[in-house]
Amino acid sequence: MTRQELYERLKKGPVILDGATGSNLVKAGMPAGVCPELWILDHPDVMLSLQKAYVEAGTDILYAPTFSGNRIKLAEYGAQDRVGSINESLVKLARKAAGDKALVAGDLTMTGQALEPVGSLALEDLITVYKEQVEALLRGGADLFVVETMMSLAETRAAVIAIRECCDLPVIASLTFGDDGRTLYGTDPATAVVVLQSLGADVIGVNCSTGPEQMIPVIRKMKEYADVPVLAKPNAGLPILVDEKTVYPMEPEEFASYGPAMVEAGAGLIGGCCGTTPAHIAMLKNAVKDLEVLPPDNRHPCVVSSERAAQEIVPGGPFLVIGERINPTGKAKLAADLKAGSLAVTEELAASQEEAGAHILDVNLGTGGIDEKEMMCKAIDRLSMTTSLPLCIDTSSAQVMEAALRRYPGRALMNSISLEKEKIEKMLPLAAKYGAMFILLPLSDRGLPASLEEKKEIIREIMAKAEELGIDRKSIVVDGLVTTAGANPRAAVETIETIRYCSRDLGLATVVGLSNISFGLPHRPFVNGAFASMAISAGLTMAIANPDNQLLMGLSFASDLLLNKPGADTNYIERTAGMDTSAAVGTAARAGKGPESAGKETPVSPAYEAVLKGNRDEITGIVEDLIKQGKEPGEIINKMLIPAIDEVGRLFEEQKYFLPQLIASASAMEKGLSYLEPLLAAEGSRKDMPVIVIATVEGDIHDIGKNLVALMLRNNGYEVIDLGKDVPAREIIDAAKTHHASAIALSALMTTTMIRMKDTIKLRDEELPDVKVMIGGAVITQDYADEIHADGYSADAAGAVRLASRLLS
Repeated sequence: MTRQELYERLKKGPVILDGATGSNLVKAGMPAGVCPELWILDHPDVMLSLQKAYVEAGTDILYAPTFSGNRIKLAEYGAQDRVGSINESLVKLARKAAGDKALVAGDLTMTGQALEPVGSLALEDLITVYKEQVEALLRGGADLFVVETMMSLAETRAAVIAIRECCDLPVIASLTFGDDGRTLYGTDPATAVVVLQSLGADVIGVNCSTGPEQMIPVIRKMKEYADVPVLAKPNAGLPILVDEKTVYPMEPEEFASYGPAMVEAGAGLIGGCCGTTPAHIAMLKNAVKDLEVLPPDNRHPCVVSSERAAQEIVPGGPFLVIGERINPTGKAKLAADLKAGSLAVTEELAASQEEAGAHILDVNLGTGGIDEKEMMCKAIDRLSMTTSLPLCIDTSSAQVMEAALRRYPGRALMNSISLEKEKIEKMLPLAAKYGAMFILLPLSDRGLPASLEEKKEIIREIMAKAEELGIDRKSIVVDGLVTTAGANPRAAVETIETIRYCSRDLGLATVVGLSNISFGLPHRPFVNGAFASMAISAGLTMAIANPDNQLLMGLSFASDLLLNKPGADTNYIERTAGMDTSAAVGTAARAGKGPESAGKETPVSPAYEAVLKGNRDEITGIVEDLIKQGKEPGEIINKMLIPAIDEVGRLFEEQKYFLPQLIASASAMEKGLSYLEPLLAAEGSRKDMPVIVIATVEGDIHDIGKNLVALMLRNNGYEVIDLGKDVPAREIIDAAKTHHASAIALSALMTTTMIRMKDTIKLRDEELPDVKVMIGGAVITQDYADEIHADGYSADAAGAVRLASRLLS
């Protein structure tokens, strides 16, 4: 199966996928808590019957039942050494069911362990885990691959990279989104599409999450940014509890009735997820059989992104600023910080530039005395947690560039690729492999071009070489190659001619290193500002500049306004409202606080900032220094750490922070507390707090959310007894008795295991009626909590802390 063959098939109409596996196997007798892959191998006829029914219903692509067949997941059942045989056997089983009527997709999903920097799983280890499974699926005869039910964009990238490094078969990447339109890790549909299609995914989609009606806006947003087909695989509605069993209420006829709307919204591949059956798929196929699949119609072709936000780069569109300040050249403080192994100054510069209005951040860590590759990877981890702005990776080393592009969880901009032999041969293939946009620098081994014509020739030659590698011109931003007017009186004129040529004749975005024009001249802001206005009017798309320069920023907003660019009037009014025009000719001095501090008085201390920014590496040293300075442990906790974690919770609720930042901040808080708690105990000042027993219920092996709740509760002083995952009700109640718990916190991620919460509450009612029970998890709702008589429900970890306070006050 090739990408082109898949795309040709879509010209005939929607491609039909299969429906649910897990919920149907439970109906067929699979007990909770077992390894689905092993159970299927022990009961092959059950799986064969289900998949044959899907094929008879009209399924074109059948998912092999290898969903959690990776080494990390299988290790939970002691089957980690059977990855090869399990995956091969299950693909062959699916092939037997498919016959010659359907294709078989090797199915991968998350491992359950969080990737660095959120968790402890190293990127290359994760890629290796996925490669092991992919190779087994290939041996079994998979026609293509699907990476599904993903919550982390970074982990989805790792799976796609693993597949791409093993074969050329088509890759489908499908994520799951919450009611807020984002994944658990904060990624929106547009960003997911931008990142994954640039990386080489052949189909992007959404599965699980919701019922079909709620999924349509996600499909529509994906279609708006997609160069590739879009997939939709919704649940049969939202689960409810009927006679002690989890039931998906949407009948086949109602489910199928949304098929035409999903195709109209942009889905070309459609099927069903949790709760759907062969009957759902049969009726869905019938409902869409006469419809045409909309071809790709990407209205936003030039886009870079972080893990949580996309930034369009539009020739003739709003002027953008790439913040230039993360560069140790001429910055002694930054250079010294990097040499000390610290990224504190780097983070400060990122926060201040984001607040000042930068759209992208250039990251250049080239300085002596450091391992640039190691420091760049650390910076990417840290900046991915602390800013939503996309990054421009700025290094002359191909090795450093590849490490950065491989690690970055978004779509980066590369700075830069010239026609110099070393750059064009080593850097351009990296842009192709990792789907990055790149800045085209019109230089060759001969040096600076002697004329405009030579510059144009270089631009065209690099474009041709990029096209040979499959890189579309919309991934290219041309550098106008600014030289100083002090040495070349025609510097500005020549750059503007280049900008006009690229913008008008080639339709390319353009960029300049703005401050180069004034090098060696007095009163440089005047020269920079005048040149910026001239260049913007000639079609300049963006500049690498200091966003703290109010003169530059004000002139750029005004230039867009006078050129009548869409939305420029409102943007000018909003962005210049707080500017000090009397000081605009200088560089505005900014405190360097991130957006989290806007409009709120917060304690300014290194410990507070460390928790707020999730600085796990430095928090212990910071707290130790505060103790040496004479600060009391209780003061540090109550006036610095707790206010910081409270602020993190507020930012999380306002969707300014997402799961990665919440985990990082909670981990930093935990490290700080672990240093201070022995000191408090020695002083006798430790307060006794209620005991909370926490567990993921029986049959459920998911624990990322549960672990975070436990961490947040500990950070707020509670004594937490964490029983782990897959814990029977009897063990939970016995632990609550042993530890004299005041509350029990229960987690479940699967609809098939949420009923176990009711078992625990029933035992609580009989044996510990005064102990409160709070519940949560991806499938849990307030209605379900009310139905099973839980004392409280929280949708997230920050809310769980407040709920515990309310229940136990």
